[in-house]
Amino acid sequence: SWASCEKISDEPAFSVEPHIRLDSLSATELVEFEDQLHLWIWYEDGDGDLGTSDPDLNLITVQDARLSTPDTYYLPPLAPEQARVSIQGRIELVLAPTFVLGNAPSETTTFTIWFTDRAGHESNHIVTPPITILKQ
Repeated sequence: SWASCEKISDEPAFSVEPHIRLDSLSATELVEFEDQLHLWIWYEDGDGDLGTSDPDLNLITVQDARLSTPDTYYLPPLAPEQARVSIQGRIELVLAPTFVLGNAPSETTTFTIWFTDRAGHESNHIVTPPITILKQ
């Protein structure tokens, strides 16, 4: 015979603020205008409101340390939009090819990434290892 104890709760399994971590990336050296940087990011969110069906609303922010203005990227819903369920998983984020800003043969930068959920909660910020961008 056996017994089990199960806790049933309406409380989310995670915080309603998204939490992310960088699992891996495709390269630490890129050729300008050619190579895209692929980032695999682990996420968890207590109420499942990551992503949106509105293609004009970009909820991923990526800040190149060399620039003052961040880029933003679209994130489709990672759970049905009315579900309010705890979610976790991994997404692949592909950054547009970048370029060397100055006259040097290469530059090194980092990218800081964060997610914002539909309620406006901002995740923690993650930073890539240094990425070297080579002139063509």
